[in-house]
Amino acid sequence: MNTPNQQSDRPNWPAVGALSGVFALRMLGIFMVFPVLAVWAADLPDATPALIGLALGVYGITQAVFQIPMGALSDRFGRRRIIVLGLVIFAAGGLVASQAETIWGVILGRGLQGAGAIAAAITALVADITPARFRTRAMAMIGASIGGAFGLSMVLGPVLEGIMGVPGIFLLTAILGLAAAGWLLLTVPRVPVNGGGGGLGLELFRLPGFTGLTVGIFVLHLVLTASFVILPALLRDTTGLALAAHWQIYLPVLLGAVAGMVPMVLKAERGSRAHGMVLLALAQVALGQGLMASSGGNAWLLIAGLWIFFIGFTFMEAHLPARVSQVVPDDRRGAALGLYSSAQFLGAFVGGAGGGLLLGFTGVPVTLGAAAALVALWLLLMATACRPRESFEC
Repeated sequence: MNTPNQQSDRPNWPAVGALSGVFALRMLGIFMVFPVLAVWAADLPDATPALIGLALGVYGITQAVFQIPMGALSDRFGRRRIIVLGLVIFAAGGLVASQAETIWGVILGRGLQGAGAIAAAITALVADITPARFRTRAMAMIGASIGGAFGLSMVLGPVLEGIMGVPGIFLLTAILGLAAAGWLLLTVPRVPVNGGGGGLGLELFRLPGFTGLTVGIFVLHLVLTASFVILPALLRDTTGLALAAHWQIYLPVLLGAVAGMVPMVLKAERGSRAHGMVLLALAQVALGQGLMASSGGNAWLLIAGLWIFFIGFTFMEAHLPARVSQVVPDDRRGAALGLYSSAQFLGAFVGGAGGGLLLGFTGVPVTLGAAAALVALWLLLMATACRPRESFEC
């Protein structure tokens, strides 16, 4: 029986583009509350730093739990059906959060958003419609769509908060989820699946490359989410800008980060330089966290740290998904992408919940400093335990 990949030797670029757009719309809905939630939620009944961090990161634990079964279901029942189901669940979560009157309602809504776990199904569908020799480019398109959605959300979140408030943003995320489902049905063709099977894929952790990727994406999103437990209030207090005006910081910072990241991507495409670019990106993430931790009320130092952090983050966010397609066997694709996505979102949960707890018990410098130390440890591992010409072959 032919697999979906064998149906054509040419990639369906319009469908890949549409799937990138669907992914971007969903991630836009997840990320738009990042720069505004912590400050807004502080005034809700029962709110504490730990519960605010949980509200920010709880979508990660439900994503981590549901990625693997949703990926397996897509093998059995078809990718499009499971992606649409996940988008409907995501929209329901946005609706619940928009009506929340306590921090617990926000936690419930964000958790429900995460339960619509479609990352594995989308990336598996992209691989289904893309021959192996084009798959890295297609996965890079998905990674770029996520990075673009993140950057746009950092600008739109504060602006929309000033117009419609955080409940309005949650309602908008529900609308975006339903719009993404409609777009998918109109633009992406049905693709036969081979019925799946073969268990959860835990044996894939014997592959050195896959192990490094899952650890890496876990740490990256842990650090990102922990940072945004802190950053909204820190930017407000350090720069004096109201929350709705924070886009004035995020926009130039992210544009500058993209400008700094593009040369790294071009160099990483030359296989022998990929490992060096990964090490540079990790150093940037750690240095950025360290500068933010030590800014001590200096707005320029804080913004410089944010910029350096985002150069490394945006590079890794685009690079890691492309690497997944190169280190796992085609016949274990669904399971591999489910495990990889679970690690990503589990990192977001640990970062949100752990960052909130650490912030409540210590303070901003210690929390950001701990994140910097964790990335530095990852950098040390990559520098000493990986073969120089093959990043993540640990």
